Formats: sequence, structure tokens, C-alpha cells
Amino acid sequence: MTGSAQPLARYSAWTRRGDFVFLSGIIAVDPLAGKVIRGYDDLPENVAERIGRTGEFSVDAKDGPIIAQSWYVLDRVRATIEEAGGSMGDVFKLVQYFRNLDHFPRYNTVRRMFFPDAPPVSTVVEVSAMMPSPEILVEVEATAWIGTR
Repeated sequence: MTGSAQPLARYSAWTRRGDFVFLSGIIAVDPLAGKVIRGYDDLPENVAERIGRTGEFSVDAKDGPIIAQSWYVLDRVRATIEEAGGSMGDVFKLVQYFRNLDHFPRYNTVRRMFFPDAPPVSTVVEVSAMMPSPEILVEVEATAWIGTR
């Protein structure tokens, strides 16, 4: 579960144009397993506690889905940017789509783990639905500049 983003239909996960890399929107779906990331149990063992699993059912059931999906999506952004030859420090623009804007604070806590210094410029939008399932809570697209190193 550490690979780059994979498209769920006929489109490119990313493309490079000169020094710019554009990522398609990434959602919390593991295409190889054919499943939506629904909570902490769907993440690698060492990740859940690091990002906030408390072991308290009521807390983890409420916060777990958005926190787990946030981590999964941003980790796919990281892996995809690295596949393109860059790093998270090269990402300068994010567009974040939420089913519920109340999820943004928990997502933002996870985002700080991936962008501990200055965060990229961002657009945040609430949408009524996302494909392929109502269980998808967040989608993120990214743009990076990967210049000559």
C-alpha cells in the first residue's frame, strides 16, 4: 500500500509537462485490493497510532474514516510525486475536495505531517458526491514543479 496513485478508469494518474507535474485527483481507494479505505484498520500497522488512533471506539469510529483517508491520499500524492522524480517539497498547489467541510480540520492535521514547513497554496471545496462511492470523503489533486536538480 505504498505505491503511487493508480487510475480507476481510463485516465493518467499524472503527467509531466516540462518542469511541471500534474496529478489527477487522488481518492482513498486501493485499486489492487478493490476497496475503499474506511478507517484505521485499512492502513499499514505502524501508521494508525502515529496519525491518531486512540483505541476508543467512539472516537476512532467518528474520526478514523477522514483521518485514514487523508493519510492514504496524501501518501499516494507523495509516492506519485516521487515516481515522477520529485518530493513533497516540490508540491506547490493542492486542490482538496471534501464531502463535508467539517472534515477539513482533521485532514489539515494529517496534511501538516506531509508538509511540516510551509504548506502549498490550496483550494478547498465542498462537493455533493465523489466517485466511485459515497464512502469517499476527500479527493486531492496536486501540482509540483520539479526543476533541474
